[in-house]
Formats: sequence, C-alpha cells, structure tokens
Amino acid sequence: MKIQSPSLPELHAFMHAAETGSFMRAATLLCVTQAAVSRAVQRLEARVGVTLLERNARGVSLTASGRAYLTWIQPALTILEDAAVTSFQNSRQPTLRISAPPALNMRWLLPRLPLFQAEHPKLKLVFQSYDTRDDFLRDDVDCWLQSRQSSTSRWPRHIEATYVIGREIIPICHPSQTSNIRTPADLLRLPLLYQSRYPDNWALWLRKAGIESKELPLQTGFDSGLAEAVMAGMGVAVVQLCLIERELESQRIAAPIPITVSTGRGYYFCTPRASHDRPVIVALRKWLVEQAKAGPHGTA
Repeated sequence: MKIQSPSLPELHAFMHAAETGSFMRAATLLCVTQAAVSRAVQRLEARVGVTLLERNARGVSLTASGRAYLTWIQPALTILEDAAVTSFQNSRQPTLRISAPPALNMRWLLPRLPLFQAEHPKLKLVFQSYDTRDDFLRDDVDCWLQSRQSSTSRWPRHIEATYVIGREIIPICHPSQTSNIRTPADLLRLPLLYQSRYPDNWALWLRKAGIESKELPLQTGFDSGLAEAVMAGMGVAVVQLCLIERELESQRIAAPIPITVSTGRGYYFCTPRASHDRPVIVALRKWLVEQAKAGPHGTA
C-alpha cells in the first residue's frame, strides 16, 4: 500500500511553527536549524497541495487550510508522543519536570505535594530552575508554575496557561503591632516594606482601602524574604495571601486589616499546547486548581 501521510519531521515542523508563530522558535524546540523547519513545511505544503502558513516579517500565521489541518494532526501527534513516553513504563519511570517560583514552591506547593504523590506513586517529579522571564522554549521542563508579568500581559501563542492562585494581596504585620493598627491609614505610620519587583502593590491596596497617596514612603524593598522581614519586626508589607497561610495560622504574622485586593497577576500552570493534554499534565493541572480552591490545608 502506498503511504499517503507526510513524514513526522514535516508534521512536527508545521505544528510547532503554527503554535509558536515562528520558524526560529520552532527550530529551537525541535533542536534543528530554522532552515530545516522552513524546508520541512515547504515539503508538507507541496505534499498536501495547499498553503498552510502565511509568511510575513513578524513570523508565520495559519491560513484557513492550515488551521483545519492542524486540528486534524495535533491529537494524533500528541498520542504518538505519549506512546513514546509510556510504552515502556515497566523499564522507565514516568517523569514530569516542573519549574516553579521558589517562594510558591516552598510556602504553598511542597507542603501539599505529598497528597499528589500519594495519588500518583509511580510518577517521578523533577524540579528545575526558575526564571521569571522564561520563554517556555526549554527542553528540560515539561510544565511551569509561572508568575504573570502584569495584569495585561499575554502568554506566548504556543503556551496553554491556567490560573491557579496568587492574585490576592493583603497587608501583614508582626503580631505585636496589631493593637496600633485599627484603620488602613494606621499602616502608613509604620515602615512600609515592599516587593522590589512590584513596588506599586502598596498603592494598589491603599486605593482599594480608600486612601490615595501620590508618593508613598516606601522604606525597604525585597526580592524575596518579605514575610521574614515582617516576622522580624522590620515593618508592614502587602503580600500574596497564598504565601503566608501557615504563618497566619501559627500567628507568627498578623493580618490587621482583612481587605484583599487582586493584582490581576498570580501564578499560572503553563504547558506547551502540543502536550497540554498529556495524562500526567492533565492530572497535575486538575489537582493544582483543586488545591487552590480548597484553602490553606488542601484536600487529601
């Protein structure tokens, strides 16, 4: 029988170029040259007899025919990739490589992770280094828990992102300071500590509390360790509520004004669209969202 289907390299080149909008980014993902990706797509278009991708100065975009063709081949390629990973589970332990912010990792994820491992005892988790401006083109990571850069920033076209937790911020102080904090304005009499990447968090929260201030007397900025600075009595801060659950419960930190404000950012579970429906990724995504909804103690 004459084989009608294109080669896998041609299909993968087309799919990754379509998802990333770029021959160059597709080449990075596939560990080949940009020219190799371009030639593979040209061979595929010649084989199927239609133009699948429009080329322009900004990259590539799907034609109507390309969009329909991608819908057909994407599930099949995902099944083939899953088969390559799972066919020999007896001799090869399934592995999921994760990149997550250290603060979220230590304060929120790791205390809950034994629950996930109990549900999936054969799955091996590997935590990779975290980069705040990751381009999601790394070949050593399968999924990311990534902080959104801003409330309006968009994820790359080849990434599927699901919100998990971390939008809400709340003011915190040392428990010994609570008696002196009755109103939002009382916070301004204390040293204002802040997250160095997001110095506007204080203004955002105060605006929600009814206080407008053009120039806030921010005192000390921290890239990490903001909660620890508050526990040391250095001042007050606004932080993500999900990162201080256990400190609030143990009364090492107090939340004197229980008003939360959404920053519109938070942490998202990100995966390449080509692998977003892998069974292990689907399971982790579902579990993370359930844990976020369950509150401070999670669910067993």
